[in-house]
Amino acid sequence: AFLSSFILDSVCWEVVGVVKLWNEWCRTSSTTNVLPTDSFCLFYRLISDPTVSDLGIHSSVFGSMQKKGLQVTILSTCPVADYKTQESTLTLASPFLKALKTKEFQEQVCCPLLEQPNIVRDLPAAVLSYCQVWQIPAVLYQCYTDVIKLDTVTIEAFKPLLSSKVLKSLAKDASESTKVLKKFLTASETHNNIYI
Repeated sequence: AFLSSFILDSVCWEVVGVVKLWNEWCRTSSTTNVLPTDSFCLFYRLISDPTVSDLGIHSSVFGSMQKKGLQVTILSTCPVADYKTQESTLTLASPFLKALKTKEFQEQVCCPLLEQPNIVRDLPAAVLSYCQVWQIPAVLYQCYTDVIKLDTVTIEAFKPLLSSKVLKSLAKDASESTKVLKKFLTASETHNNIYI
């Protein structure tokens, strides 16, 4: 939702792949007009520069890409209850970002680094691990949030990334971003009201 609201648009980006995570709640059969609420992972490529892609899942995706000059940015969210700290998580201002990067990632990160004993898991961990093994510069931005469903506060927690070297030149007009963000939130609310 963050990328769709602040970076992607149908004029400059094209869908080049899709992964669907299916379960009894995800019975969508069409991959056109997909929203973030549809449990899809979409892969985009910048039309004007095909070397810029919103890709990054596992060796079958990376295997078809040239690794030289590649840099990966991973965005993920998880519950603030998963964050390990000596202070109470109730006193933390949520949502907040933490970063984890590969040894090869040399740029400045847009938030504090994730402290031990915190871990990342699932797909974000797999992608970051793959990048570490293959010596690909990569950074993971983990947003810790106290909400379950998609909301503006959580999505906007990623806004500091728009000042990063990679995303700065790709950001779209702020007024357009607000419209797209409202559209996603409206669709998310409709999608979550299954018993109404």
